[in-house]
Amino acid sequence: MTRTARTARAPRTAARTARRTAHRSRTGAVAVAGLALALTASVAACGADAGEDRDPERRSFALAGRTLTVDSDDSALELVSADVDEVEVTRWFEGRVVVGGNPRVTWEMKDDRLKLRLKCSGFVADCSAKHRIEVPRGVAVTVEDGDGSVHAKGFAERLRIRTADGSVRVSDSTGPLELHSDDGSVRALGVESRNVKASTKDGSVKLELGVVPDLVESRSDDGSITIGLPRDTSYRVKADSDDGSVDVSVARDEGSSHLVSAHTQDGSVTVRNMG
Repeated sequence: MTRTARTARAPRTAARTARRTAHRSRTGAVAVAGLALALTASVAACGADAGEDRDPERRSFALAGRTLTVDSDDSALELVSADVDEVEVTRWFEGRVVVGGNPRVTWEMKDDRLKLRLKCSGFVADCSAKHRIEVPRGVAVTVEDGDGSVHAKGFAERLRIRTADGSVRVSDSTGPLELHSDDGSVRALGVESRNVKASTKDGSVKLELGVVPDLVESRSDDGSITIGLPRDTSYRVKADSDDGSVDVSVARDEGSSHLVSAHTQDGSVTVRNMG
């Protein structure tokens, strides 16, 4: 073979080698992407559900004062006023991380602040936590929840609930209520609270009061507002919507000491009698 032929063949051989290398790289990248997609789809298809935890953990925390703060970053919360001496917490947790650290949940009480944390991070991660918190009677409660729904029942003392992403539900309570969600609906049904403040940035508000309130303040940036009131008296009502209908059917009196206000930027407003 002449030197000229060998020289001509060398570039062709190098080109074939480069093409084979590029093909293998593309094939490997596609395989990795396909595996990642399959793992993601697998986790999404069987998303974690704390309700599937058949062996929940339980722990008691002593409370020094008469006010409890619940500080949670990512958990559904159920709070109940109960005949207990300490704060009794039951925790359900399900989690899986395919690529990343081991998921875990933690809890601690410090200065009457119950701190609940969920650690779940990685390339493919799916976790779910739920806590049921039994609170001694006569204790006022403040809830700060980053991501998760909050349901509270049976409180006679002041109850403050704020969640960044999740619905708020309160029932069977008589103490003052302050309820807020950045992204979720707010409900207070079957309550006998005389002072209620409820608001949401994105969601509806529904309040049903079993006693004549002294003050009701409600607001939604994007959602309807419905307020049910006893027929026993007349009310001073301030109700308006920037973009929606307004229907007030309760007895009205501008001199009434029972103030009810409802405002939404986008949605209907209804103030009616119960029953």
